[in-house]
Amino acid sequence: MSQAVNFIGVDYGSKLAGTTAAAYVAGGQLQISQSQRGQNADEWLWQLVNTLQPKAIFIDAPLTLPKVYTQGVYTSATEYFYRACDREVQAMSPMFIGGLTARAIQFRAKLSETGIAILETYPSQLAKLLFSHLQDYKKSPVALPVFTDALQGLLPFQLKQPPVNWHQFDSLLAWFSSYRHNQGQSILYGDATEGRIIV
Repeated sequence: MSQAVNFIGVDYGSKLAGTTAAAYVAGGQLQISQSQRGQNADEWLWQLVNTLQPKAIFIDAPLTLPKVYTQGVYTSATEYFYRACDREVQAMSPMFIGGLTARAIQFRAKLSETGIAILETYPSQLAKLLFSHLQDYKKSPVALPVFTDALQGLLPFQLKQPPVNWHQFDSLLAWFSSYRHNQGQSILYGDATEGRIIV
């Protein structure tokens, strides 16, 4: 498998909710896997990574905190909730989803010990860029096949099976961000010293 496709795209969800999904190329097709409700999503994802041994993972989760916590001076005017990249793509604050953020940062540290890179992406922003002409993204199950058909037209691989929910669709968008990045087509949001979102 060439480095250009040896990535995993992850839509990262609550630990036991069964909402973490991953997309990856296997057998020349794009495949999707999803954790089960009640299953530890981090252990599930770790096992998948160990099986697939990707070059990198593109994950829909904050991997850094606002720079005040690592390099700033604490004043009342300082930004404590959002990073520059969050503002640019209108993402949730890493602080509002603190538990998920902490898990993602810990997962990155664990992966770094194995030499696998983990990069932050934001599927909602890619959906805005690619599908501004479509409606009801993540709002209606009826829209899912419409978005899936539109995405398949852009993907360099055939989907082995269509996504059955928006978590799976977002994992495909995360994977496509990794492909775009490898092809030199991605857009980088934010400040490199604070944290970037790659779309």
